Amino acid sequence: MGESMAWVNLDRPEVRNALNPELIRELTEVFDWLNNRDDIRVIILKGNGKCFCAGADLEYMKDMARYSYPQNLADAERLSKLFQTIYFCNKAVIVDVHGACIGGANGIIAAADIVIAEKETKFAFSEVCLGITPATISPFVVSKIGNTAAKELMLTGRRFTAEEAKDFRLVNVVVDESEMIDTERQYIDHFLHASPDAIAECKNLLRMVSGTDDRYSPIFMQTSVAIANQRISKSGQEGMAAFFEKRKPAWDLL
Repeated sequence: MGESMAWVNLDRPEVRNALNPELIRELTEVFDWLNNRDDIRVIILKGNGKCFCAGADLEYMKDMARYSYPQNLADAERLSKLFQTIYFCNKAVIVDVHGACIGGANGIIAAADIVIAEKETKFAFSEVCLGITPATISPFVVSKIGNTAAKELMLTGRRFTAEEAKDFRLVNVVVDESEMIDTERQYIDHFLHASPDAIAECKNLLRMVSGTDDRYSPIFMQTSVAIANQRISKSGQEGMAAFFEKRKPAWDLL
């Protein structure tokens, strides 16, 4: 039975599992590989160390601030491809989150099927505070939580709790740390009782009914173009400069 499951761990605990180009590439490759494995029925994604994922790596953000438009576009397309690979995966995908789930990490959990959150986990779509938008994750987040909830979380950029994340339907269940393994096991058991072909077809059915079944939808390119433009914009450049200089950006009136 254990051979039917695959555990994938983010393993950059020294930087709170922050996303960088190498991690994005490796995650994309492993999900693509597991999706093509007939023996794998459930994929469980976790983060080693103190938190699940703190968003973009600081050095990665510094590089982004210097990227040209073509470099930013290529980078955004790679990030979008990661979320697409998880979202269109035919296996059941469970994500365990703890500590923090910031920025792009929310794209990962939005693309997954089941999200189990430790009750002290903090969440945020912090992009607007940096002068940009959560563009590449937006198709997956809006598909999962709807436009009203997305407005509340994306427009404010505020931090919110695991219980709030559950209320917004970004996560499925909130548990104590001691309960996470048992809760994960319960979901795994459900999936292993089900036909793997039916799981794959049901996932496709749900995507079709919600209108998100087109792997070649122009929305993925459009969101990549949007963030590439925002990163090189006056607002994006000011936001990232202020972040690294540890000062308020020009638009912050408080």
